[in-house]
Amino acid sequence: MTENEWLAERFESHRAHLRAVAYRMLGSLTEADDAVQEAWLKLSRGDADEVRNLGGWLTTVVGRVCLDMLRSRSARREEYPERLPDPVIVPEDGSHPEQQALIADSVGLALLVVLDTLDPAERLAFVLHDMFALPFDEIAPIVDRTPAAARQLASRARRRIQGSPTVPDGDVTRQREVVDAFFAAARDGNFAALVNVLDPDVVLRVEATALPAGASRLAHGAEAVAGQALTFRQSGQGGQPVPVLVNGVAGRLILRDGRPQTLFAFTVVNDLIAAINIISDPERLAELAY
Repeated sequence: MTENEWLAERFESHRAHLRAVAYRMLGSLTEADDAVQEAWLKLSRGDADEVRNLGGWLTTVVGRVCLDMLRSRSARREEYPERLPDPVIVPEDGSHPEQQALIADSVGLALLVVLDTLDPAERLAFVLHDMFALPFDEIAPIVDRTPAAARQLASRARRRIQGSPTVPDGDVTRQREVVDAFFAAARDGNFAALVNVLDPDVVLRVEATALPAGASRLAHGAEAVAGQALTFRQSGQGGQPVPVLVNGVAGRLILRDGRPQTLFAFTVVNDLIAAINIISDPERLAELAY
């Protein structure tokens, strides 16, 4: 085995971890892969013999790359401000283990939506410390702050996240029952039944190339979201609703002629739907669906 092959083998042993870090940082599968590739290039061009803790070194490199990518993202957000993070879509049988590794520890789509609202430095401090247990004295140089300031960044991020419905119920079977009740009520046009399955403070977000008449991209509250659900119920007509896991929780993928058309991602908390994220862009879903 050549030295480069040996180095590549060591890097590959860390790839899944690095991709998980980058996905939480960026909410984009393509950009996460780009960040991991950039880390490999930095490693292969440097002096690997000087690296004592390869896993820690690579994690900080990926963190720096992701931080730069987040800081340069503002222009794209202005062009497409309602864009939701990339969902990880897998069959309900739990296959596709390489995708499942990305969403360990309940990294739901709702959490990624909230992470998108954070300052890049706050997001990095929270992700690396709270999700991957990196100490603040290692995070501080990445964000050009003191360890105490890095701790404050993570604390501010934590307060934002704790105020949002980001942690779903752990029972996927029960989640599925709640989601089934939602679709049954929408299909029947039963407004009262829809309200009963929604949290009073539920939030609906829609990413779509076009919206049905009377629909909006953002709605708050059970009655407003129930009204939007009745407007969107046409999304499921003429298509095949397929149960899927979206970032590890119950969801629905609408297929037409075997092609993904609309994705419904839910966050179920205390047996009520606290958040719904809808992606209705066939081209994007074709790239993301399993």
